[in-house]
Amino acid sequence: MAVALCGVFGVLGVHHFYIGNHLHGFLDVLLVVVFCVLLAFNSPFALFVLLIDVIHTTYVFFVLIVGKQRDGQGRLIRTPTQT
Repeated sequence: MAVALCGVFGVLGVHHFYIGNHLHGFLDVLLVVVFCVLLAFNSPFALFVLLIDVIHTTYVFFVLIVGKQRDGQGRLIRTPTQT
């Protein structure tokens, strides 16, 4: 479920809230808010902020797929086929 949430709502950080990493979730939401504010003011840094969020989401998506991501309590998140 976390992989699907990351794939669909990745830049919003929904997957972080789902797995219990609330601080990461708030940081992802903050990055989206900063992007929107900078975009509203036609700042050249808006795309840079979005790029940071996309790179972070891509990394977390990969780590979730390979089973190396930890939840809010420090346990590894694995699919049923991973041991």
